[in-house]
Parts: sequence; C-alpha cells; structure tokens
Amino acid sequence: MAFMEKLPAGKVLLDDTVPLTAAIEASQSLQSHTIVRRYSDFDLLNNSLQIAGLSLPLPPKKLIGNMDREFIAERQKGLQNYLNVITTNHILSNCELVKKFLDPNNYSANYTEIALQHVSMFFRSEPKWEVVEPLKDIGWRIRKKYFLMKIKNQPKERLVLSWADLGPDKYLSDKDFQCLIKLLPSCLHPYIYRVTFATANESSALLIRMFNEKGTLKDLIYKAKPKDPFLKKYCNPKKVQGLELQQIKTYGRQVLEVLKFLHDKGFPYGHLHASNVMLDGDTCRLLDLENSLLGLPSFYRSYFSQFRKINTLESVDVHCFGHLLYEMTYGRPPDSVPVDSFPPAPSMAVVAVLESTLSCEACKNGMPTVSRLLQMPLFSDVLLTTSEKPQFKIPTKLKEALRIAKECIEKRLIEEQKQIHQHRRLTRAQSHHGSEEERKRRKILARKKSKRSAVENNEEHSAKYSNSNNSGSGASSPLTSPSSPTPPSTAAALGLGKRCKGRDVRVTSTSSTSTSTSSSSLTSFEHRGALTVSTPGCEWREPRGLTQLHPEFPKRNFEESRNL
Repeated sequence: MAFMEKLPAGKVLLDDTVPLTAAIEASQSLQSHTIVRRYSDFDLLNNSLQIAGLSLPLPPKKLIGNMDREFIAERQKGLQNYLNVITTNHILSNCELVKKFLDPNNYSANYTEIALQHVSMFFRSEPKWEVVEPLKDIGWRIRKKYFLMKIKNQPKERLVLSWADLGPDKYLSDKDFQCLIKLLPSCLHPYIYRVTFATANESSALLIRMFNEKGTLKDLIYKAKPKDPFLKKYCNPKKVQGLELQQIKTYGRQVLEVLKFLHDKGFPYGHLHASNVMLDGDTCRLLDLENSLLGLPSFYRSYFSQFRKINTLESVDVHCFGHLLYEMTYGRPPDSVPVDSFPPAPSMAVVAVLESTLSCEACKNGMPTVSRLLQMPLFSDVLLTTSEKPQFKIPTKLKEALRIAKECIEKRLIEEQKQIHQHRRLTRAQSHHGSEEERKRRKILARKKSKRSAVENNEEHSAKYSNSNNSGSGASSPLTSPSSPTPPSTAAALGLGKRCKGRDVRVTSTSSTSTSTSSSSLTSFEHRGALTVSTPGCEWREPRGLTQLHPEFPKRNFEESRNL
C-alpha cells in the first residue's frame, strides 16, 4: 500500500494489546479458533524468544518412544505450561513472535515491508531526508516501525522516523486527523519531546524527531542501549535497581506537570510508560502524543481494563503514572496489579502515592486527579526551573473533534470492561460449580430432597386414603375406624353389610389381612383393595353364623346370635 493510498473500506483495526490465551486440547473438542502446531514449531518459537534472556519451560525433545500415549500426555501438559508462562508475561505476550504463533490469520503480514513502502513513498516528495538504517524491534508495538534518519546537507545529525498504522480507537475524521497530526510540531512545552516533522494520510502517520543517544527513562532504569531490541533490553534485566529519591521526585513532578497541561487542553493521551519518557539531561520529556490520534491502544490496557472505575483517559493517565513510579522506585514493573503490599521504598511518601494509584482500594474506588497528586508531599516541595513557556494552540473546531473522539475511546473502554467483568463472573461461577466440594454438596442436597419427597408422597397418599374413607356418601362404610378394632378383612369375612335407604350394598375386599394403620400399609392397601357395590334390589348374602367362627357356641343360641 502506498503512503498516500486510502485505507481499504473493509480493513479491520485490531487491538494488539488484547491478551491471547492458549489451551492444548484434543482435536475433536476444538470448537473455536484452531491452530495446528508441531513440536518443531514450539522449538522454533522458543529459539526466537531466547533474545529475551528468560528460561522458558519448553519440554525437551525425545527421539525414541515419542509416540507413546503416556509420553504424549506428559508433553501436552508441558507445552500447556510453556504457553501459560508466555501468555502471562506482559512483554512476551505483546511481541510479534507470540502473536504470529497464536493468531497467524491476523498477524501474517510483514509490517516492516509495509512500513518501508510508506517511507519510500514519503521520500519521493521529501528528498532532503535519507534513511541510515532501520531500528529493528526497538519498540513493543507490532504496527509501529522506526528508522534512523539523516538530513542530506547535515550528515552528522541523526533523527528517528516513526511510522504507525491506525488503531481500533481512531474516531477522528480523516480531515481532522491529518490536521491534528500536522499541528504536533507546533506544540512547545519544556516536558514534551519536540516533533521535527509530521504528516499523515487516511491509513497511517509518519513523524520525525531528533535521536537521543541517552535513550528513554526505561533505558536509564534498566541500563540498556537504546538501539537494542525491546525484548533484549527489558525482559530480563541483569541488575534491578531503582532511581534515587531526588530523581524520583523530580521526574515524577515533571511528568505530572505535562499531564496536567494536556488535560487542561482537552488533548487525550493515555500512553504513559517509561519508554515514552525521553531523558534530556535532568529533564523528562513526553513522547508519542500522536498515539491517541492514531487510535492506538495503551501499553497498560490489559491492566486497567480489569477495573471498571478506571474509565476515563484522565484516570488512565494517573494509573499509568503509578506503574511508572513503581518502576522508578524498584527498578522493575509490579508482578501483578492491584498490588497488595509494597516493598520498602526510599520514602513513605513514595508508598503513599503508589497506594493511591495501584492498591486494591484505589483500583476499586477510582484514581485521584493529577492535581491531587501534585499536592501530595512527594511532589509538593519540588521546585522546577524552566524558562520555556508552554504553547499548543488547538482551533475550537478541532477541540470539539477531540472531545467527541475522547468520549468514543472511553465508551469502548467501558464496554470492554463490562464484557471482562461478565466473563470473570461466568468463569468464577463455572469454576465453583465444577469444584469437588460443590459436587459433594449437591449430592447431599439431592439425597435430602429425594427423602423429603418420598415422605411427602407417602403422607399425601395417606391423606387421600383417609379422605376417601371418612367422606363417604353412605354407599359404603369406612374400612377402618378408630372406634372399631375390626379390620376390613374381618368385616368382609363376617359378611357384615349395611342397609342404606332400602338399598342393599355388599363390600368385598381382596386386601391383605394386616391390621396395621401405618402410612405404608395404607398405601399398599389402597392399591390392592377392591370395593364392590351391588346394585339396588340385590339379594342379601346369607351371613355365616358365629358358630362357624366360634365352634364353642351352642346351636341353640344361633338365633340369638343371628339377631345380634
């Protein structure tokens, strides 16, 4: 794509800071984004990442027996652990090598070649510039490339050209975007690194600044060379040592002053980190003001997107300042955010500022303002001596465009935080639901519920049986009664009947002869018993005499017993 060529209509602008996770599963169970990697691919990736100086846990090779089922299962666990280590490392997870390994569909382009094409087209219209050499991988962004430059009539003077593609937060119109990019060289501030030249088209921007041999604040902290690759400089520093207290106070105050200046101007930033602070003697100067205009995501986005109270670009700048202060104090970034406890610091005033920006309470309740930080004891007594007057004139129309773009950036951040919060709740619920303790608890509850249901069913059957016996309409007599100990079977055996309103009724039962009144017996009886009602005019059955049941009764008493 040529430098002045328009952005294709269907191009998708990716957020390169979105963390990727990888899980090795059986091929039959993969349902979403799928990549096929052999062990040799892992080995190649591991060799490429050796420049970082980290000891990564890649499982060793095996030539004999590498198709055994147990060995394959063990290697799968080892490769999963290897991917987990890479994706949880903030610098490694954002590098181009890992992105291409895990997501080759979206990261298959050669961005160095694309940048060279744009720069070559630029030099056709600006012949006074000349490329000395490409500065390969000195930054962490995948779609931002750097070149060492010189002016033809000043061959000893070195400059740095940076080319960057558009990001997902680019909400300015093409016209406003190009106008604001061209305004950057006019920005004069003692703590902003000046832009020598800037231009843009519909798809990218190109800026030129003076090359600084001392490098950035991060180079000072890590004792690194500015031209070395990003992974080599910062992934595994040889010596971890923070700055002196006076340096921390001075640099921190200077950075806060320039943040307050940009906030007052309504210019969104959101890209503060140690690599974006250039050192010029004892003065810190802010870099990359164009990032927010290009819509590029922040270096710390994966951190502050976890906290819903950090939802404005001002609060993002304050949170990022906390990361910067931590790195200046301890010589390394925090292991995780929020930070539960802080190591010993040169002053308790430093810890107070860190707690207000990186602690659990701060991330939960919200960030303080830049003005509030300037009033804290760590920075309130710092005297800044500068003769340069800040100057950055933005037309009213462009200020309105910046305000709308800032609101859109914050809206996308809020939506992303909402999705992350919902996903975290769902994951936590699934993890709790699948835990061993929860399974045991559900089994116990299921047993109790089953027993309770059985008891309720028995009681219901008992109640139905009692109601059917006690609420008869005269067609039949109750089979059992508390006042009569004679069981239903005995009544049937005696052939006792009941005359109701001139009709003869005969009751015949085929139930068992048990006289128990328990609910189980009643339920059994209800299903096994049979009631037979004769029609009116039916002949009365001759009852058996009592002598048949009791032989000791004399026959002469038969009539009496019959009358009885």
